[in-house]
Amino acid sequence: MELSAVNDVHQAGMAGLLADLATGRTAVVDLTTPLSASTPTLELPEPFANLIDFSLEEVSAYNAPGPYWKHHNIHTGEHIGTHLDAPIHWATGRAGKDVASIEPGRLLGPAVVLDVTAEAAADPDFLVDVQHIGAWESAHGVLPEGGWLLVRTGWENRSQDRGRFLNKDAQGHPHSPGFTVECAQWIGEESPLSGVGVETVGIDAGAAGGQQPPFPAHHFLLGNDKYGITSLRNVAQLPPVGAVLIVAPLPIVGGTGSPARVLALVNA
Repeated sequence: MELSAVNDVHQAGMAGLLADLATGRTAVVDLTTPLSASTPTLELPEPFANLIDFSLEEVSAYNAPGPYWKHHNIHTGEHIGTHLDAPIHWATGRAGKDVASIEPGRLLGPAVVLDVTAEAAADPDFLVDVQHIGAWESAHGVLPEGGWLLVRTGWENRSQDRGRFLNKDAQGHPHSPGFTVECAQWIGEESPLSGVGVETVGIDAGAAGGQQPPFPAHHFLLGNDKYGITSLRNVAQLPPVGAVLIVAPLPIVGGTGSPARVLALVNA
């Protein structure tokens, strides 16, 4: 095919997408948890240090410091709310990319949804294993190259209640779903994925500090130039296959992570 014909096909494809967005044939689903001072965030036990929660500091509000405008200073940790984990966030990825270095093409790709809501409802410590992904592939086909595996656990239903979302027991130990060590290693070392997305506060299970290695999703994904996104919502609105994911973190130079807007394009 001649170059001009290829360009015509590409232009027609873009025009078709824009038309589908305008008419609603393609829907935009916002998977982002709104970010505020009340957004539930990770709480590490002593002696580990925690990030600050999100807050806004007023600088002016149509008054003497700024008579025609309103603006704020933002105060936040990198890993707050719906956010992206970059490789340098973890010791195994320390020689890897910061947020600003992640190629844009890695932040956009096909999304697939693994629904384990029933399992997570029965056991808040439920762990996704390789066999669960294998069963999904038997039903829907192989995982896509450069894709994102979104794990639907129903955890977003807890997101308005910090206590239920973090789900700590009487001893202060958190309980939330995640991945087995074997599954995390397979995703990091063998799968074609760019990364995973979860509805929980982090990509690892609440009790992942007791796994070996500790926090295996962080260990294996970030150590293999793969990424994680957390605190997603509206995953139930996506089909098992067919959505396109757009992850938009701030390109923070030296950043180990960033709050992000996460959107999905879905055929309505």
